[in-house]
Amino acid sequence: MAGNPKIIVKTPRGQVIQTTTKSGKVTAKLTWNPDFGDRKTGDFSRAQKFLDSEVLRTTTPFVPIKTGALIKSGQLGTVIGSGQVTWNAPYARYQYYSTSLSRTYDAQRGGKWFERSKATNKPAWIAGVKKIAGGR
Repeated sequence: MAGNPKIIVKTPRGQVIQTTTKSGKVTAKLTWNPDFGDRKTGDFSRAQKFLDSEVLRTTTPFVPIKTGALIKSGQLGTVIGSGQVTWNAPYARYQYYSTSLSRTYDAQRGGKWFERSKATNKPAWIAGVKKIAGGR
């Protein structure tokens, strides 16, 4: 068969080797770079830690505040990097679902604080995660 019987395409993630036999059979083999998985896992872990931290930081201005205990319960109830941000004060659920969306002392603070923070901050959260994890 005329032409190149072996084609190699290399990328930062690995390589594809395509071979063609004399009978015309084409096979392709994908080989990942050995450090690709570990590197990406590290990138994703850093991105998750960033996202958890940013959700806490940028959502705090929306959380009702009287003594500050509800805000502190978010800091204490969240393991940064776990992918779960939790405000675990005994009254947090009531404050989130059963109270008004604003307060007389601060119109930004009130119920459903995460949803309102997400509506405001989601583009910045996504941009930060993409920057860390190598997304587009």
